[in-house]
Amino acid sequence: MEVPPPLVLKRPLYVPSKTLMGPGPSNCSHRVLEAMSNPVLGHMHPECLQIMDEVKEGIKYIFQTLNDATMCISGAGHAGMEAALCNLIEDGDAVLMGITGVWGHRAGDMARRYGAEVHYVEASFGRALSLEEIEFAFEAHQPKVFFIAQGDSSTGIIQQNIPEIGELCRKYDCFLVVDTVASLGGTEFLMDEWKVDVAYTGSQKSLGGPAGLTPISFSKRALTRIRKRKTKPKVYYFDILLIGQYWGCYGTPRIYHHTISSTLLYGLREALAHFCAVGLKAVVKRHQECSRRLQLGIEELGLEMFVQREDERLPTVNTIKVPFGVDWKKVAEYAMRKYSVEISGGLGPTVEHVFRIGLMGENATLERVDMVLSILNEAIQSIKQRAVKTERSKI
Repeated sequence: MEVPPPLVLKRPLYVPSKTLMGPGPSNCSHRVLEAMSNPVLGHMHPECLQIMDEVKEGIKYIFQTLNDATMCISGAGHAGMEAALCNLIEDGDAVLMGITGVWGHRAGDMARRYGAEVHYVEASFGRALSLEEIEFAFEAHQPKVFFIAQGDSSTGIIQQNIPEIGELCRKYDCFLVVDTVASLGGTEFLMDEWKVDVAYTGSQKSLGGPAGLTPISFSKRALTRIRKRKTKPKVYYFDILLIGQYWGCYGTPRIYHHTISSTLLYGLREALAHFCAVGLKAVVKRHQECSRRLQLGIEELGLEMFVQREDERLPTVNTIKVPFGVDWKKVAEYAMRKYSVEISGGLGPTVEHVFRIGLMGENATLERVDMVLSILNEAIQSIKQRAVKTERSKI
């Protein structure tokens, strides 16, 4: 049997233009998109390695770290989570997952596959974890690794006490892994000062780069543990000692580990360059100002934020309660159909309960905030009017 060429590939590629106001990815700037149109380079070409070195310096800046083991994992944000856990965990290790939404459970699933004894400390619904709750779980489980998302994109909750958690982890000789995929750029993060052992983030959110490369950094303390492992990390692709050699992190000759996408490197390099030019503090300030404006607008529309405490609201992914009797899917479909604007629903514990509005990167502007507020209100009112008409027609 001969399989014929598919007819769909005879048509020209069509990609619509959309405004991505969901939890990620965010829209790339023209600078980033243009960078990705450059010619492809070989993954061991000196020019490609030079770009990798420049990206590495940019990552150190955004994490505020001097760690040598700073690089990218070729893969989406989940690859950062995998790499952190794969390298730190050995069979039988007790690990503790902080739960403020879906990501602690996801990390627990991964850790169990690496042979860990997994425990959880779960916050009250819609709340961040207190230091007391975390220390109580430390006393009970004596974990080797503690995972927490600084910002959980499924609930819109920010964990403000990372510095104190860092101190707690040192007290209990535990390694701290912090997921900053949704939070970096929208709130302060000081990796070295806060004693974080592993941090990773997403290239496609507040950085405004393409998805597919995950910035990650390991502390010297974490690197020492990895080098003293009894067994090699269970996944070759996530072995940080090998990937770090490819990235030139350890002062040894570079090796071939995998074929990195030079095209994605160009995009991330330019996203980082723009981020650095604006400055970390200015970027954080802009994201927070946009979130405050959105929250004020939500209140004026008679809607309610899901996270009750203002100091626990993540600026980059804002969660709004779906009004009673409103189908969130119809609201999202209305916004996309009429305006090509993405508004997302909930994820994990917030499915059917919230709208998620992302204010990240190119989309973290006051103009975009006003636009999405107007569209959200129009969509909700339209859905309500249709529901009333439907009920009347039944009568």
